Amino acid sequence: MGDSKKHVRKKQQAVKEIARERIEILLASALQERDLELAEKQAGLAKKIAMRHRVRLPYRLRQLFCKKCKAFIVPGRDSRVRTGRSRTRAVRITCARCGHTYRKVIAARRNKDL
Repeated sequence: MGDSKKHVRKKQQAVKEIARERIEILLASALQERDLELAEKQAGLAKKIAMRHRVRLPYRLRQLFCKKCKAFIVPGRDSRVRTGRSRTRAVRITCARCGHTYRKVIAARRNKDL
C-alpha cells in the first residue's frame, strides 16, 4: 500500500516538472512572437497548464499577466513601463488593454540628511 502511494507521488512530481518546463517554453515563445494573437494563445495555454496541474507560476512569469483583465502583456509592447520619481523607487506598469496600473517596488530611497 505505501509503495503504491510513493509511486503515485513520484509520478505526480514528474508531471508537474514537465508542466513547468512546458510553461517556460510557451511563455518564452510568446514573448518572442510577433503575431499578437498567437502569443496570446500560447500564454493562455501556459496558464491553463499551470491551473490544471496546480503549478504556481514564478514571479517573473506572473508579472507578464495583467492583474485586472488577466491578459498577457509584454512590457513595452502591450504595456507602458515607467520608473517612479517618488521616495519609493518603483516601476509602474500600465496595461494597454484595460488601463490598469500596478507597481513593482525596486527599493526605498534613503534620506541623504541622515
